[in-house]
Amino acid sequence: MTYRIGIDVGGTHTDAVILDQNSNMVAKTKSATTPDIGTGIQKAIAACMQQSGIDPAQVTHAMLGTTHCTNAIVERHGLSRIGVVRIGAPATLAIPPFTGWPDDLKNTVFVGSVIVSGGHEFDGQRIAALDEAEIRRAGREWKGKVAAVAITAVNSPVDTEDELRAKEILAEELGEGVHFSLSYEIGSIGLLERENATILNASLVEAAKRMVDGFESSLAENGIEHAQIFLSQNDGTLMRSSYALRFPVLTIASGPTNSIRGASYLTNEQNALVIDVGGTTTDIGVLVQGFPRESSLVAEIGGVRTNFRMPDLLSFGLGGGTRIRELGKDVQVGPDSVGYQLPQKGLIFGGDTLTATDIAVAAGQASLGDAAKVDHLPKQDVDAAYKRMIELVEEAIDKMKTSADPVPAILVGGGSILLPDEMAGVSRVIRPANFDVANAIGVTIAQVSGQIEKIYSLTDWGRDNALADAKETAIREAVAAGAGEQSVEIVDVEEVPLAYLPGNAVRIRVKAVGELSV
Repeated sequence: MTYRIGIDVGGTHTDAVILDQNSNMVAKTKSATTPDIGTGIQKAIAACMQQSGIDPAQVTHAMLGTTHCTNAIVERHGLSRIGVVRIGAPATLAIPPFTGWPDDLKNTVFVGSVIVSGGHEFDGQRIAALDEAEIRRAGREWKGKVAAVAITAVNSPVDTEDELRAKEILAEELGEGVHFSLSYEIGSIGLLERENATILNASLVEAAKRMVDGFESSLAENGIEHAQIFLSQNDGTLMRSSYALRFPVLTIASGPTNSIRGASYLTNEQNALVIDVGGTTTDIGVLVQGFPRESSLVAEIGGVRTNFRMPDLLSFGLGGGTRIRELGKDVQVGPDSVGYQLPQKGLIFGGDTLTATDIAVAAGQASLGDAAKVDHLPKQDVDAAYKRMIELVEEAIDKMKTSADPVPAILVGGGSILLPDEMAGVSRVIRPANFDVANAIGVTIAQVSGQIEKIYSLTDWGRDNALADAKETAIREAVAAGAGEQSVEIVDVEEVPLAYLPGNAVRIRVKAVGELSV
C-alpha cells in the first residue's frame, strides 16, 4: 500500500491528512500555525505519521499548500533583489516599469530597470530590432547585485524570440545562480500587468527556495525521504517542486482553491458555492465543473496590478477568532481576529476576549469549550451579534452569485461550525465529513494542470491549426508541471475574437489537466 500526505498552511491552523492509494482517509490533524511555518508543518506531519502508524517509506507523494509567497509580498519580507528588462522601445517609454507600485515594495526588490528596443506586433511582425548591446550593458551593471531578472517583451505570448535571446545575453553576463522570469510563461495578454506578474515572480525566487527546502527538511525529519514533492497552484491543481521554483507566483491564493477542490471531492458536487471559514477570514469561491471559477478581473497582489490567472474569491473578516466589540445595538464584528490564539483568548476557553466563536456558543449554534463562561452575555445582544455575523455571509453570497436562483453551499473549514443550516440565497447547506480539513484533502487529491493563453491570426494559422497548437502547448505545460502524459486531457477551451485587430485575430485560452505522474 502507498500513501500521500497533504499539508495546507493557513493563517491560524496547519492542517495535514494522509490518504491511501485509493484516496481513503488514514489520518488527519489540525495544529496551530507557527511563526516560522516550518515548525508547524513538521509537527503536523509527525502527528499524522504517529496517528497512522505507517512506514515512512510508503509515502510516495507529499503535497503542500501554503501562504508563504503571499505573506512574503504582503509583509515585504524575504524577497529577492531583481533587475527588470522591458523590450518595447520606443513604443513603451511613456510608462516605466514599477509604475503604480507601493514605494516600500519597490524599494525592497529594485536594483535597476531598462527599456530597450525590440518586440513584436500581435501578428508576429517585428516592431524594432532587439538592442542586444543595451541588454549586455545592463547585465554588466547588475552583476553581483541581483538574484533574479524579470524580462518582458511586447506581445511575447505571440513571439518568444526576444525574451529568450535577452535571457541568453544576461546569462552570459551575470553568470550562474541568477534566476530568470520570462513574461510569456507567466502572464496573459497586456503589457504592464504581465510585466508586474513577472517582476513579482522574480522577487519570490529566494522565498520559494526556502519554502521548498523547509518542506523537504520537515519530511526528512519524519523519515519521508523519497516522496515526490508537489505544491498547489491557485487554480486548484498541483505542480512539481522544481516547477514551483520557476513559477512561485502561481502559489499565491492557492489556499482557498484547495478548500474548493476538497469541497468538491468530499461532496461530489461539481457546481456550488464553497464557504471556507477559518480562524481569521471567510473565503467564498465558486465551483464550476469541479474547479474554482477563475476571476475575469485584474488581480491586485500586495498593491500591484497583475493579469495572471487568479481564482474568483471574496474574502472578509469573519472567522472563529474574529473579535466582537460594542455588544448590543451597535455591535461591531471584526475585521481583526485573535487568530491562532483563540484557545487562549476566547471567553469559552477561559480568556478575556469576546470572539465570534463565543457568540456562536452562546447562541446555541456551536458546542465547544465551556458554555457556562458566556452565560452572562445578554441573550438579545448575543442574538443581535449572531444575526450580524450571518448577514455578512449572506451579503457575500449575493455578491458571488451570477443569478438570483438559490444554489447549494458547501461549508468547510474549522470555523464553519459558526454558520447555521439555512441561509438566504442558498438552496441547501452541505456539511461534508472531514469538512475541517477540506483544504488539506483538496491539495492531496488535486490533479496537475497546464494553461496557455495566446493571440493567433487565423488568416495565417487557420482556426483548426491555431486550436491544435494551443492544445498541444497546454498539454506540454501540464506534463512539465508533473502530470502523467497519457492521463492529460483538455478541460477548457476559450476563444475570443479580437475585432479591433486586423488579420482575423482571436485570443485562445486552453487548460489541460492530468493525474500525477508516478
